[in-house]
Amino acid sequence: MNPLVQLAAEAEKENPLIPPWPELVIGLIAFVIVFGFLAKKLLPNINKVLEQRREAIEGGIEKAEAAQTEAQSVLEQYKAQLAEARHEAARLRQEAQEQGATLIAEMRAEGQRQREEIIAAGHSQLDADRKAASSALRQDVGQLATELAGKLVGESLEDHARQSRTIDRFLDGLDETASKAEATR
Repeated sequence: MNPLVQLAAEAEKENPLIPPWPELVIGLIAFVIVFGFLAKKLLPNINKVLEQRREAIEGGIEKAEAAQTEAQSVLEQYKAQLAEARHEAARLRQEAQEQGATLIAEMRAEGQRQREEIIAAGHSQLDADRKAASSALRQDVGQLATELAGKLVGESLEDHARQSRTIDRFLDGLDETASKAEATR
């Protein structure tokens, strides 16, 4: 027989894709031993590390959510405080404006009162000055009138009582004439 034919016949007998039974059994036993070793020793450690990572990630997410919630709460508090501060500032501004208006009104009233007092004091001072000037003028006019009358009559009119009566009559007549002139105006 031909060596090629013989080789082809042997090749047909053994399929290269199917391993022999003893190798298959030994491979299966080795696989079970390795799988058992990995399942007992390595798999719990892998699961433990995966669980720790999962917890760390979930914890990080929870911390981030808690931080975000806290930040939102702080932001709301800040906004509330800011709104309250604005409201308080507006209230203080309004209060200051009201106090300013009250103070201005009080100052105006005080100024008006002082003005009235000054005017009243001025009027009373004018009245007093007018009376003093009138009295001094009466005396001066009376003395001048007495001297003039004495020069006209040719005798001395130095008697005080008579001089005083004459002056008073003369000045009363002048006052009466002045009053009638003002009444006709």
